[in-house]
Amino acid sequence: MQTLSPQLLLQENLTLRGENTALKDKIASLEFRLNELLRLVYGSKSEKFVSTHRNDGTALSLFAGTAPAEAAVKEVAVKAHTKVKHEEKAKPAGRMPLPEKLEREIIEIQPAEDITGLEKIGEEVTEQLDYVPGKLFVKRYVRPKYAKPIDDETGRTKVLIGTLPDFPIEKGIPAAGLLAQICVDKFCDHLPVYRQIKRYERLGMTLKASTINGWLEGIDHLLQPLKAALQHQILNSNYLQADESPIKVLDDNKKGQAHQGYMWLYRDPGRKLVYFDYQPGRDAKGPEAFLENYRGYLQTDGYQVYESPRIGTKDGVQLLHCLAHARRYFDKSLDYDPLRAEYFISQVQLLYQVEQEIREHKCSGSQITELRKEKALPVLQKLGEWLKENYAQVLDRTPIGKAIGYSLQRWDRLCLYTSQPYLQPDNNGIENAVRPLAVGRRNFLFAGSHKGAERMALLYSLMACCKSHDINPYVYLTDVLTRIASHPQRQIAQLLPHNWQPAAIANPAAH
Repeated sequence: MQTLSPQLLLQENLTLRGENTALKDKIASLEFRLNELLRLVYGSKSEKFVSTHRNDGTALSLFAGTAPAEAAVKEVAVKAHTKVKHEEKAKPAGRMPLPEKLEREIIEIQPAEDITGLEKIGEEVTEQLDYVPGKLFVKRYVRPKYAKPIDDETGRTKVLIGTLPDFPIEKGIPAAGLLAQICVDKFCDHLPVYRQIKRYERLGMTLKASTINGWLEGIDHLLQPLKAALQHQILNSNYLQADESPIKVLDDNKKGQAHQGYMWLYRDPGRKLVYFDYQPGRDAKGPEAFLENYRGYLQTDGYQVYESPRIGTKDGVQLLHCLAHARRYFDKSLDYDPLRAEYFISQVQLLYQVEQEIREHKCSGSQITELRKEKALPVLQKLGEWLKENYAQVLDRTPIGKAIGYSLQRWDRLCLYTSQPYLQPDNNGIENAVRPLAVGRRNFLFAGSHKGAERMALLYSLMACCKSHDINPYVYLTDVLTRIASHPQRQIAQLLPHNWQPAAIANPAAH
C-alpha cells in the first residue's frame, strides 16, 4: 500500500475540511428553506420578539467594539415585559356596553296592575342587541302628468311631469344602495358573486352572474373620474410607500392556466390614501409609467425594480427602505445564530420605543426630529458599525449572513427616515392595506379578466381609503353613486374619501 507524504496528507485534509464546511453550509441553507416553507404553511406569522436566550458570556468576542449582546437583549426584554404589564387594562365587569350610536327601538312595558293616578318615580332600562337581516325592496317612482293650457284659442296644452333623478346605471334596475352593497360584499367582506346570488335568492330575487358583472362594469365606468382624481392626489404627495402583491387572472391566450398578474400599491401616509394599480407583470414597466412624474420620498421593501433609473434613482426621488423587512431576516435567523439575531432585533426594539414615545406624546415635527436625533441616531450608528464588523465573521449563504448582508447593503436608506419628521421607519402601513386583497384571493381565487382586475383595483383603492379614514364604505358608496353623475367634474376630488362630506347619509342600519 502506498504511503502518502505529509504534504499530500495535509492537502487532502484541507480539501476534506473545505468539502465538509461546504456541505454543512448547504445543509444549513436547505434546513432554513425547509423551515421557512413549513412556517409559511403551518407556522405563526407573528414577529413579536422577547428574548429567551441565556449565555455565560463566552460569546462576547462576537461583538468586539460594541455593547455586549446579552446585556442589551436582557435590558430590552425587561423593558418589553414592563411595557406589556403597564398597558394591560382591567377587564370590565358586567355586560358589554352597547354603542350609543346604534339606533334604539323603544319598547315600553307597563305594569299589569292599574296605574291610573300613580306617580312615576323612576324606570329600569334593559338593553338587548338585535339584528334584522338585509332585505330587498323596490323604489317605485310615480310621476303624475298634468295638462297645462298654453293657448286658450287653439286649445293647445303642455304636459307637465316631474324629472327622474339621475340613476347610477342609466335605465338600469339597481339603485345606489344595492350597487354599494354588492361592492362592499365583494371588496370588503370578500364575498364572491356566486355567494351573493345565493343570498339574494333567499331574499326573493333571482339574479344572474352576468347581470351583476354588468352592474360592476357600470360602477367602474361611473367611478373613473374618481380614479383619475385619486391618482392625481397620490402623485402630488411628497412621500409614498410602495408594494406589490400577486393576483391570478384568467386570460384567453393562456389555455388551462391562469395568468400571474400583480397589484401595485401606492400609499400616501400623510393623507392616508391608498391606490391599487393592476399590471400584468412584476417588471419595472408598471411602476415606471405610474411614477413617471412623481417627485419625493419613495419607501419600498428593497425590491430591485424600484432601483430603476426611471423610478428610485432618478432626479427628484429619494429612495428609503423598510426597517421591518430588515428585522424580518434576523427573525428568521434566530434558530441559526441566536446571539447575533437577538442583538439586532433588540436594537430595533429600541428604535421602535422611540417611535412609540413620539406617538404617545403626539410630538410636533421639530420634536420628532429632535427626539430621533437624540435617541434613534446613536442606536443606528452603533448598529451600522456592528453590521460591518460581523459581516466579515459569517458566511454569505447562511441565514445570518443573508440577514446582515441585506441590511448592510441598504443601511443608509434604512436610516433615512430620521431625516424628516413625516417619514416612517417601515412599510407596515401599506402591508396592512394589501391584506384585504390577500383575503379576497382565498375566496374568489382569480379575476375573470385583465379588465376585471383593473375594476378590482379601483374598488379596492376606494375601500382602503374608507378604512383609513374610518368611513362606513356602504354609506360612502351609496352617497357617491347617487351624486357622481351630476357632480361638477372640476370638483370631483370632493368625493374622494378624505374630502367627502355626505349630502344625505343613507341609513347605516340597512347595511
